[in-house]
Amino acid sequence: MNARLPQLAAALALVLTSAVAQASLKIQHWTTPQGTPVYFVETHALPIVDVQVDFRAAGMEAPAGKAGIAGLTHGLLGAGAGGLSEQAISDRVADLGVQLGGGVDMDRASLNLRTLSNPAERDAAVALLATLIQKPNFEPALFERNQARLVSGLKEALTQPDALLSRSFNQAIYPSHPYGRVPTVETLESITRDEVQAFYRANYTARRASVSIVGDLSRADAEALALRLTEGLPAGEPAPVSRNQTLPDQQQIRLPHPAAQAHIALGMPAIRRGDPDFFPLLVGNYVLGGGGFVSRLTKEVRDKRGYAYSVYSYVMPQRDVGSFQIGLQTKGSQVDDALKVVNRVLDDFLAQGPTAAEVQAAKDNLVNGFALRLDSNRKMLEQVAVIGNFGLPLDYLDTYQDKVKAVTPTQIREAFQRHVQRQHLVTVVVGGDGDKGAARGTAP
Repeated sequence: MNARLPQLAAALALVLTSAVAQASLKIQHWTTPQGTPVYFVETHALPIVDVQVDFRAAGMEAPAGKAGIAGLTHGLLGAGAGGLSEQAISDRVADLGVQLGGGVDMDRASLNLRTLSNPAERDAAVALLATLIQKPNFEPALFERNQARLVSGLKEALTQPDALLSRSFNQAIYPSHPYGRVPTVETLESITRDEVQAFYRANYTARRASVSIVGDLSRADAEALALRLTEGLPAGEPAPVSRNQTLPDQQQIRLPHPAAQAHIALGMPAIRRGDPDFFPLLVGNYVLGGGGFVSRLTKEVRDKRGYAYSVYSYVMPQRDVGSFQIGLQTKGSQVDDALKVVNRVLDDFLAQGPTAAEVQAAKDNLVNGFALRLDSNRKMLEQVAVIGNFGLPLDYLDTYQDKVKAVTPTQIREAFQRHVQRQHLVTVVVGGDGDKGAARGTAP
């Protein structure tokens, strides 16, 4: 039975690619008696149901000094629940032919399920997911094993320049915000099983959850499915609203590492989900560094000077103020020269904005590629989950292309000037010490 799901998914992608281009995505929405919002897209292209349950149980909610507790808690949900051992859960997944997954970031902890839509198989799969969510065992031996695994993984990550860059960059741009809290060996080792259970009880609740469903079932079946997943959860309290009030001072941080390539990040907190400036920033970022080989940064840093094989920029809206970031790798001896070019390109973009021709090319690419965001059940599910988890309008996907088309060069310039300010830009450089080239000075 396991082999059937990948085959059906491949066929589904072919069906949906053309269908999405011709029709809007009708999202149905309601709230369960327990207070959980539900978002549902009914599609009968293939007999598959995809489900995602998101909780406000992520890094944002980790208590001070306990960074890493969200990941540790989430990892234990599948390691024994409702009297089932980890092996019994694995066997049950294999017997049902379902796919279970999930993950944790700073804004949400997710669990997702893919199952065939036949009622008997679907109901059994949903019952299993409900058990994992509602009745985790948190067995002491498994807690200790998973804690040790996370500590070991962190120690390995701390030897890698890209991991060091990400951690240092987040700490620098969020000096007094949960987004800047990163796990350390000490914080992970300090977490107790009782603290994990308390974190679970506080955050895995009906009012801190959202359910997204895409697939071959009726509205009535979807209502029953959502109810089954949430009825055993305590109502709980809504998660507090976070508002970042602190922007970093302009600074440059250099961390030694024996890698020959220096890993570089430059940026600042910029925008939260739902900000009306998102679409001007999205289109403008495509011109600046998000458009691959046609972007300004690639042309100036890579094509003209050969300082980096890849240079990019992105805008990452989050529940609170997410980051604008430029990233690249270059030889240690070229760090200062590469940064001068990057800063010059950015300063010119902030002052002048893009040209009309650049904006039109960016809009054409974003609009023409939009269907690829929704060409499978799984992609549709993720888009619907984003809408539900971050409270975006139900017609967000329906109006997406029109909002991209409406962006003007002036709107881009003004939006970037509001959200990206030189006096708050942080530059972090990790490594390059293995390159014995020219001595480095101080970048502007």
